Amino acid sequence: MKNFWKNLKKPIMVLAPMADVTDVSFRYVIAKYGKPSVMWTEFVSADGLVLAPEAGKQKLLKDLLYSEIERPIVAQLFSSKPENMEKACKLVRELGFDGVDINMGCPDKSIERQGCGSAMIKNPSLAKEVIAAAKRGAGDMPVSVKTRLGYNTDELEAWLPILLSAEPAVITIHARTRKEMSKVPARWERIKRAVEIRDELKSETLIFGNGDVEDVAAARKKVEETGADGVMIGRGIFGNPFLFSERADVTPQERLNALLEHTKIYNEKLGGTKSFHIMKKHFKSYLKQIPDSKELCAALMNTENAGEVEVLINEFLKLNSKSLNS
Repeated sequence: MKNFWKNLKKPIMVLAPMADVTDVSFRYVIAKYGKPSVMWTEFVSADGLVLAPEAGKQKLLKDLLYSEIERPIVAQLFSSKPENMEKACKLVRELGFDGVDINMGCPDKSIERQGCGSAMIKNPSLAKEVIAAAKRGAGDMPVSVKTRLGYNTDELEAWLPILLSAEPAVITIHARTRKEMSKVPARWERIKRAVEIRDELKSETLIFGNGDVEDVAAARKKVEETGADGVMIGRGIFGNPFLFSERADVTPQERLNALLEHTKIYNEKLGGTKSFHIMKKHFKSYLKQIPDSKELCAALMNTENAGEVEVLINEFLKLNSKSLNS
């Protein structure tokens, strides 16, 4: 099996898939300025890829755009229908991805109504069927799973062995239940227990932890404490494509240049498909570490395209060049 995971240096640091956040434009900038070990796409409906009319399918395929700089790149899919997962994984393989990940942890109600995301935890036999179907479609491409400790309660001791029996390459565990969402601190001691269960069962599946990790230093500490093979980092990446580089000397101008580059790529790759308002959610995050940028942020929120953003950023840099470089 062509399993790139086995060739990665541990601890493995990976980028979390986040809807309307980690699209092709942001991932490109992250890969350029602070590349993690592996990158994930936003999650995509396998049912839609298989059943949607051509126009709908083409729109979904925008979420599977990637650039070579991102490799290894994993496509994340969701479905409760094994036959659709198999066909979608075959498509993902044809698109040249390095791996496929199955979302079994998303708590969104619209996803759960389809029997997907966290709802898969309540149907373990179907979860195994979906993994098996993904493997058939993926061929020699490794299949991984992202999930949670349980649905309403912590079911790790029952849920994890079922997933391990399907032999995915990686299982990433968000250290909370679906009911808890992100309202309580992630319980990383349960990631340690997950590693113990994996070892007791003599499985070769890698175990990653996820939840409340803001940077690489904190991730390394979690690995030391739990024995996990890697960590998935999510919210810490907002406005900070330099996160995985661990640079402490990123200048305000570099942050603004990254924001502008991100915006231009968004316009180029997704401008005809996604609203520019999605791009705007990044502005405040990029600017939070830049002094005297409150007015710039307000102005950026009224822009409609990358050209307008470029004008405002260049004006700001011209007016504040001394203070930003001091």
